[in-house]
Amino acid sequence: QPPRSCEDYWGEWKHCRGLRHAFHHYYAHGELPACGRWREDYEACRAWERHRAAAAQEALCKSERARVKESQKYAPVWTLRKSPPPDWYLPLDQDK
Repeated sequence: QPPRSCEDYWGEWKHCRGLRHAFHHYYAHGELPACGRWREDYEACRAWERHRAAAAQEALCKSERARVKESQKYAPVWTLRKSPPPDWYLPLDQDK
């Protein structure tokens, strides 16, 4: 069984090709989004479901692993504290 349902890949592809998403992605990144990966994943998922193709299974699993690895690539923006600062109850230095 595929890691996700094939309709998820189709929905992601349709969302990626949408005008609103394309405009936002262009505004944020300066280029249009690359949606071919979602389409390839959808086709591999269908081939896996219909014909139990081993090549489609491997391609889809490889793509999912790459997607997870890419999402874990970035470090968190904020460093988490173990405890509050020692002077948390004192007023801020803005009044000085």
